[in-house]
Amino acid sequence: MRGYISGRFKWNKRIAMISLMMLPGALWLFLLRYLPIFGIAMAFQKYEVYRPAPTLLNNILHSKWNNFENFRFMFATTDAALMMRNTLAYNAAWIALTLVISVSFAIMLSELTRKYMAKAYQTLMFFPYFISWVVVSYFVFAFLAPDYGLLDKTPNWYGDPWGWPVILTISTLWKGVGYSSILYLAAITGVDSQQFEAASIDGASKWQQAWHITLPNIRPMIVILFILSVGRIFNADFGLFYNVTKDSGALYPVSTVIDTYVFRALMASGNIGMSTAAGVLQNVLGFICIMAANAIARKIEADYALF
Repeated sequence: MRGYISGRFKWNKRIAMISLMMLPGALWLFLLRYLPIFGIAMAFQKYEVYRPAPTLLNNILHSKWNNFENFRFMFATTDAALMMRNTLAYNAAWIALTLVISVSFAIMLSELTRKYMAKAYQTLMFFPYFISWVVVSYFVFAFLAPDYGLLDKTPNWYGDPWGWPVILTISTLWKGVGYSSILYLAAITGVDSQQFEAASIDGASKWQQAWHITLPNIRPMIVILFILSVGRIFNADFGLFYNVTKDSGALYPVSTVIDTYVFRALMASGNIGMSTAAGVLQNVLGFICIMAANAIARKIEADYALF
C-alpha cells in the first residue's frame, strides 16, 4: 500500500511539473489566439466607439451589423486585382525558391565533415532570421540610397519599380532560407547513416546519395512545410513590403499586397471593420488552401499528409 501511494505521488508530481512547463505556452495560446476570436464579429459590423463606456466589448455589442459590406471594399477599387496578383505571385515564387534553396543548403551542410565549420555556417545562415524588417530596411537602404548608396545610383531605386521584385525576393530568401535549412538539416541528421555507407560501398556518388537516399527520407518534412507555406499564400509580410520599400508611392505597383492595402485603407478611413474583414478573408482562404494541399498530399501518399 505504501509503495502504491509513493508511486502515485511521483506520478502526480510528474504531471504537475509537466503542466507547469506547459503553462506559459498555454497562456500565450489562449491570450493571443483564442481570446481574440470574438473580435471576428467586427468584420460583419459597422464598428463604432460606444461613448459612455468605450471598451472593446461595449463597442462590439453596440455596433450595428452590416453583413458583408466590409468585405466589398477589398474588391471595389482598381487596386484589388493588383494586390491579389502581387500577393499570390510573390508567395508562389518564394515558396518554390525557399524549398529548393533550403533543401540544397541543408544537404550541403550535412556533407561538411568539420563540425566547427558546419556550426559556423549554420549560425551565419540562421542569424538573419532574428533580424527585424526595420533593420533589414536600413541594410537595403545602405545599398540603394540615392545619394550615398553602395550600388550604382543611375536608377532611382526608390522611384523606379522595375528592379524591386528581385530586391524583395533576395531580401526574403536572405532572411528566411537559413531557418528552413536548419529544419531540413535536422531531418537529414535523422537518416540512418548505414544507408549512406552501403551506397558508398556500392559506388554511389554524393549526388546519387542525395537524390536516392536523402531526398526520399526527408520528403515527409518537405511536404509538411510546403502545406504550411501554402496555408499562408494569401498573407504577405507587412514588414517586408512596407519597411524595406520605405512605403514609396512610386513602388506601389510592385509592393501593394493585401496587408499593405488594408493598412493604407485603415489609415485613410479609420474603419476597423474593413481591416478585420480582410484578416478574416485571408484566414478563410488560407484554410481552404491548406485543406486542399493536405488532401492532395493524402491522396498521393497518406503518410505525408499533415493530418
